[in-house]
Amino acid sequence: MAKASDPAAVRERVREFALGLPGTVEEFPWGESVIKVNKKVFVFLGVGDGSHPLGVTLKLKDPEAHAHALTSPGAKPAGYGLGASGWVQVPLEGHGAPPAELLCDWAEESYRVIAPKKLIAELDGIAAQRQRTRKGP
Repeated sequence: MAKASDPAAVRERVREFALGLPGTVEEFPWGESVIKVNKKVFVFLGVGDGSHPLGVTLKLKDPEAHAHALTSPGAKPAGYGLGASGWVQVPLEGHGAPPAELLCDWAEESYRVIAPKKLIAELDGIAAQRQRTRKGP
């Protein structure tokens, strides 16, 4: 698992997690990596070439998750008016950046806000199957 002290590894872990959700694809509009479901962005990963600080932007409608994300050092409502709709920009660099596991939880929350109900049901079915497998017969 990626450590919070390695922003590139954290970014990659979030990317891999998001791409593992049902029906997702990665695209590169504006030269930035975005993860989409049903042709709609649910995670902005920005550029990973070192030209900008690493960060992720997610849509968090749950009030607790949204408030928690904004307590991360340097986090702020996303620009271009997206912040008014619950989008939060979270830096991955610097002391106190959220760990990959938490960012993956937020990526799933963002996915659930954007994805169609059919894909959310598929995700819930996968999660239920994993729990049954862990418990055993």
